[in-house]
Amino acid sequence: MRCFSEKLFVLLASATLCVSALAAEITGAGATFPYPLYAKWASLYQKESGHKLNYQSIGSGGGIKQIKAGTVDFGASDMPLKSADLSASGLVQFPAILGGVVPIVNLEGIKSGELRLSGAVIADIYLGKINKWNAREIVALNPGIRLPDLAITVVHRADSSGSSFLWTDFLSKVSPAFKTQVGAGTTVKWPTGVGGKGNEGVAANVGRIGGAIGYVEYAYAKKGGIAHAQLQNKTGRFVQPNRDSFMAAAAGAPWSSTPGFGVVLTNGKGWPITGASFILMKTVQADSAKGKEVLRFFDWSFKNGAAAAEELDYVMLPKSVLDQVRQVWRANIKGSSGKSVWQ
Repeated sequence: MRCFSEKLFVLLASATLCVSALAAEITGAGATFPYPLYAKWASLYQKESGHKLNYQSIGSGGGIKQIKAGTVDFGASDMPLKSADLSASGLVQFPAILGGVVPIVNLEGIKSGELRLSGAVIADIYLGKINKWNAREIVALNPGIRLPDLAITVVHRADSSGSSFLWTDFLSKVSPAFKTQVGAGTTVKWPTGVGGKGNEGVAANVGRIGGAIGYVEYAYAKKGGIAHAQLQNKTGRFVQPNRDSFMAAAAGAPWSSTPGFGVVLTNGKGWPITGASFILMKTVQADSAKGKEVLRFFDWSFKNGAAAAEELDYVMLPKSVLDQVRQVWRANIKGSSGKSVWQ
């Protein structure tokens, strides 16, 4: 009898450990924009806590669909959802990190950060109006640089993408023709070009096609060693993508007065295609333990992830904004019993 009890205790203890292990593994899906940083944070968090995060870098559109369907513990999108959509879908939204989308090019002899482009010129390239690298509009922006008589191959995202939203939102703000013919969105009807899936796919296509231009989150350009261009911002200055120019773009953003923290930072001061990446969670958590673990992961990352963010050229949100985010967790993310999962 004693042997049976001991065996039963061992089985029950093992079952408890298995349940705990499962509860500690959380899943997320969505934007490729923040993936390099989320992967780094997840690795560091697992080493410290033993808890695992499985994040699928599938694009913002896919992340929105999966969190609405309840197949992941959180979704991620670089396009903030509007208040009405959040309410209708029973979702809470908060920003997690800031970064920049950059134009990348494959031009032999052109160093990274050397080429200058304006939003209006990029818009005309993506509309198919400018199709050679030695076009007068590009030459005029680049005195002293010998540009080749080479066809431009436009590369864009093939999937629903928050990076595409930031890119097209910027181009729509600086080009009336682009706004009318293409518009802003995670998915648009591109007039020309070839598609790539995810930031990874766009970077790969630009890297292999001579004369190509595309757009990726800055970390992908740095990691892949692909040349990026300077951009002209709203003040008329040509700026380089870096943490300082991302921070300048985000300075003074009206986070607290914008529903769902849904601030769009394009075409401002600093780097003109700066944006936040947002996390989406259900307001009512079917599994309170998993909901709490998601918040623990982001809380730990906000407190301990600055060095990793700096290494990858992302920008942490100000402490005042993160304090507001935690207040939103406490007030709006609850278990099925109605009790807040974040105390």
